[in-house]
Amino acid sequence: MSSTYLPRHIELGAGSLNKLGDIAKEQGIQHVIVIIDSFLTTPEIALDERLKGILMQKNIEVTYFSDYRGEPTTDHLEGALTAIDGKSVDGVLAIGGGSAIDIAKAVSLFAKTPTIKWEEIAAAERLLRLPLIAVPTTAGTGSEATKVMVIKDSKTEFKMNPGHKDLLPDVAVLDPELTLSLPKHFTAYTGMDALTHAMEAYVSTNASVTTDHYALISMKSIATALPKVYENGRDVEAREEMLLSSCYAGIAFSNASTNLAHAAGRPLGARFHIPHGLSVSLLLPFVMRFGLEVEPARYANVAVALGCEDTGDEKKLAASAVKQVEEWNEKFGIWQDGLKYIDIVDLKNNIPILVKDALSGNGIMTNRKVPSEEDVATIFLELIEKLEEIQAANPASTIS
Repeated sequence: MSSTYLPRHIELGAGSLNKLGDIAKEQGIQHVIVIIDSFLTTPEIALDERLKGILMQKNIEVTYFSDYRGEPTTDHLEGALTAIDGKSVDGVLAIGGGSAIDIAKAVSLFAKTPTIKWEEIAAAERLLRLPLIAVPTTAGTGSEATKVMVIKDSKTEFKMNPGHKDLLPDVAVLDPELTLSLPKHFTAYTGMDALTHAMEAYVSTNASVTTDHYALISMKSIATALPKVYENGRDVEAREEMLLSSCYAGIAFSNASTNLAHAAGRPLGARFHIPHGLSVSLLLPFVMRFGLEVEPARYANVAVALGCEDTGDEKKLAASAVKQVEEWNEKFGIWQDGLKYIDIVDLKNNIPILVKDALSGNGIMTNRKVPSEEDVATIFLELIEKLEEIQAANPASTIS
């Protein structure tokens, strides 16, 4: 027996942003705070002005908040809450990447329930919050379909990531037109992040029939669509497929959990200031190889979803999934881009710290094979070996 939680309303398609006024009205919203990535408000893009026009057609008042950078923090949350203090805001709209959506989740909760403590969120029977609409502008995080938010405590630097079904957005609006200008490298990073979400959900010990369904569909679609959008970012149909695949992956991992690639990717990304999707992509092949021995059947199914040829040998088929991911890392420049951020000597010297941080994070106990310190250290050493190989072949590929 299992439970699966997902948004009640998913609006998909080119131009679906134009329906935001109607959607907000359906949620009973009359004054919305829009949490929007600041670059989307620049004169070249002016998405804030477009949103204002769409919402004002339905007489919905708008307050904007874009004063945040990087990972969402409690300071960002306080800034957003201050922006609506004394106003009659009765709804929250996030438009941007995962940070915008995470801040919006927190604002929707604390604006309605200001006295709740962070440690009380996950165990609460019910969370009272404002209506919440999420509009992702990247196809990667899946935050529009997850019941988790990640907010860093600005004082302690501790990352809080409470999960609760009531944190799920009421509506997810997936408009591929918003992703057409995403640069090639970020298209790859976010797409590989979505693939990792789906794959880790599928091999998680918390996987269910429902999460398997979403994860397998997601992986199959990403295998088709990601190479297309990498080569042609203006392919609207492939962009739409990537947005839906990312959403499905979000549903899968929100209910089944991520695993070691994310647990180890977080400290690696923090140490070298690596974009999240890039950090998990760098580690994914080595994490997959670590899990092959104990779960060849699941990885064989992953291989089929990724388009690998089934020769009838389960173990060889499972191993072909790793080869496919390595080929994509090569094609999408993942290895080369990793060298732009990672100092290999620094990485070698800090393996013990990275291992400790990885093992203290979420997703360790849901691995089919629970890793030891030695196991995680080996994964980092395998990454180092690969980066040294790439560096030797391309001496110019290194941090500046």
